Amino acid sequence: MERKPYVDKYYMTEVDSFEDSIYCHHAMMGESFIAEHAHQKGQFLYTEGGIVFVKTEEKSYFLPARHYIWIPGGIKHSIHPSSPEVVMRNLYFPKFDTDTSFFDKVNIYPVNDFLIEFIMFTNRWTGNIFPVEEPKYSIAKAFKLILPEVSQTELPLALPYPKHEKLKDIVSYLEHRIHENISFKMLANEFDVSERTLARLFQRELNMSFIQYYTILRMLTALKLLLDDKLSVNEVALRVGYNSLPTFSNTFNKIIGVRPSEYVKNKNLLF
Repeated sequence: MERKPYVDKYYMTEVDSFEDSIYCHHAMMGESFIAEHAHQKGQFLYTEGGIVFVKTEEKSYFLPARHYIWIPGGIKHSIHPSSPEVVMRNLYFPKFDTDTSFFDKVNIYPVNDFLIEFIMFTNRWTGNIFPVEEPKYSIAKAFKLILPEVSQTELPLALPYPKHEKLKDIVSYLEHRIHENISFKMLANEFDVSERTLARLFQRELNMSFIQYYTILRMLTALKLLLDDKLSVNEVALRVGYNSLPTFSNTFNKIIGVRPSEYVKNKNLLF
């Protein structure tokens, strides 16, 4: 397939040119990042050939292989791929009367074989698809309609940004010592706060407990490390502070939805 680079910044100029069209674009990134922007249409984004971070004003989302992200219209976001060679498959949809609350929030979902086949089917489309273009428009609209049906499990592949200054320092501390198994008590002592105060800080500022935040941080870091062919699953477990491989594997499976050994085995197929 021909993979056009993002030289025309189409997402800034063309996506919303026609209110009722569905816009389709498959392309190699061709650049190191897409700067913050927003569009009126909701965006379905699936990537191949690498991993992608999608950053909104509230959170940083990690989009791995075999997953897609839904970004509602009006949400400011920037896109940061692991390399300019990442292929992005985008479908931008106007609002429909049939839309449910599913389409109101940013989320990441796994992609099953059926949806992959449908995604590849859309590769034949480029640019605007108008309501008068039947059956093409109805098929494209059906793509959006089936998303809630095939996306029952949202994955917590995102971390909120702390705004509290002390919490920023705490999060940075955790990130830079990801290889250590830092306990809640150790963290409270390091920053000279009571465990009760620290627990309230995480819950109030990030809407999750320390252990929830720390576990997701470690698993997202593990996902990135597993893309490095030089590291075994056991080495990755140690790099994110797990001395027990079964514990790491079980935690990874609970958060990501697949065991790390399976993810490594399938990653070449996914890319």
